[in-house]
Amino acid sequence: MTPEELRAFCLEFNDATEEFPFGPETSVFKVAGKLFALSALDSEPLRVNLKCDPDEAVRLREEHPAIVPGYHMNKRHWNTVTVGELPDRTVRELVEDSYDLVVAGLPKAVRLRLDRP
Repeated sequence: MTPEELRAFCLEFNDATEEFPFGPETSVFKVAGKLFALSALDSEPLRVNLKCDPDEAVRLREEHPAIVPGYHMNKRHWNTVTVGELPDRTVRELVEDSYDLVVAGLPKAVRLRLDRP
């Protein structure tokens, strides 16, 4: 997956936005103002921080050397994923899971507006 593909995929979700609160080199992808993915899209190798269920985060880290505790994030709830070392399908699933976790924590009215009860 290329940086452009990762960016485009993150922006495909309902109400997803890209912001640059940490400077122009770091893309922060949000839904309803809440972070679900963070990446320096021009970095080599390409990495992305993604929210994850704590138990699932531990399992993923044990199974995949390309998944480690979130860099500069709450290590219990965030993973850093080295994109090129995993199949694109896996990266897409992890991004979608991150988005869904963030949406699940939003007020019900917002979740319904996003068509994700």
